[in-house]
Amino acid sequence: MKNILAQIKEKAALYKDEIIAIRRHIHQYPELSFEEYNTSQLVCSKLEEYGIEYQKGIVKTGIIGLIKGNNPTSKTIALRADLDALPIIEANEISYKSVHHGVMHACGHDVHTSSLLGVAKILNELKNEFEGTIKLIFQPGEEKLPGGASAMIEKGVLENPKVNAIIGQHVYPQLEVGKVGFKSGMYMASTDELYVTVYGKGGHAALTIEYNNPLLIAAAILTELNKAFMESVPSYSLIETDNVHIPTVLAFGKIIGNGATNIIPNEVKIEGTFRTMNEVWRAEAHLKMKKIAKDVALKMGGKCEFNIIKGYPFLVNDEATTTKAKLAAIDYLGKENVVDLDLRMTAEDFAFYSQVVPACFYRLGIKNDTKKINSGLHTSTFNIDENALETSIGLMAWVAINELKG
Repeated sequence: MKNILAQIKEKAALYKDEIIAIRRHIHQYPELSFEEYNTSQLVCSKLEEYGIEYQKGIVKTGIIGLIKGNNPTSKTIALRADLDALPIIEANEISYKSVHHGVMHACGHDVHTSSLLGVAKILNELKNEFEGTIKLIFQPGEEKLPGGASAMIEKGVLENPKVNAIIGQHVYPQLEVGKVGFKSGMYMASTDELYVTVYGKGGHAALTIEYNNPLLIAAAILTELNKAFMESVPSYSLIETDNVHIPTVLAFGKIIGNGATNIIPNEVKIEGTFRTMNEVWRAEAHLKMKKIAKDVALKMGGKCEFNIIKGYPFLVNDEATTTKAKLAAIDYLGKENVVDLDLRMTAEDFAFYSQVVPACFYRLGIKNDTKKINSGLHTSTFNIDENALETSIGLMAWVAINELKG
């Protein structure tokens, strides 16, 4: 295996510039969720160039590739990348700046897609060196509910051949380039979208006895919900149920009254998010939120509609799969470059895969303070130190081969 590791490192260095060029092209021509037609076409053209069999048009733009090693039916490992960009106006002044105004790869999916192409090229050239099958999943629509992962699972992406484990990675602006991070067990939260409409009675602001201000009702609802869910811990609340403390976040980021200085509106709309890491509590919390909001509104003489769009489940990293991947990373990068991650209340639709098969979702360091590359995800100045691509393609190839061994 040491010989294979050396070969992978050599190939990662050799193909680095090619993968950087692919990443820059994808970054320059970003496409929104479920509209990634040109990105998908690029991926297909590269798989053809590398001599890798594939299926396209899955959930419109999704692609599945197969690399068959020796004894291909012995075990199948899936590697996943996402294709879509975000509706953000890019502020970076770079040669490969987005040419699609208002669309930007601000979450690193250009990195994930180009990286998986690099991994595919390496593994395909080494397919006589390992046993089993590598399934490549290029997935649309990670950023938009219901999520491309759930749709691709429904289309059988984890079957024919049946996937024994799945591995994914995500760029991490808080971690220096050349480093990666892992966490076994519960890692990322479920996420739900909340849409609340509060009804009162509008009127002229000066005629106080003639209206029932829905803004005040909405304020009372938000206050009571915050008390019930978020008052104990600033970062996230540890809700206790059945003697288990469950990380929970309830937050509202949008409120529209649509009145004026002297006009009280008839209704107020509120939008927010709910995140947690336990499906039983998640269902209970949905009922609790609705009851609190409706009770407060009724007590104040108004009404409340509370709609919840259920999003991604929580993401759990299988302990055995993640431990094996972490040890492979230490072997590849050195112990000093592999860190332990904390639990996160952000969400990812890779979680759908983790609910079905053993999964490992790890983080790729991309930060370089010297180059002033340190902007956060989903920001207009997000970028990466492209040296991360050499780390990315080599490490994932090595992790995949190690996972096939077990």
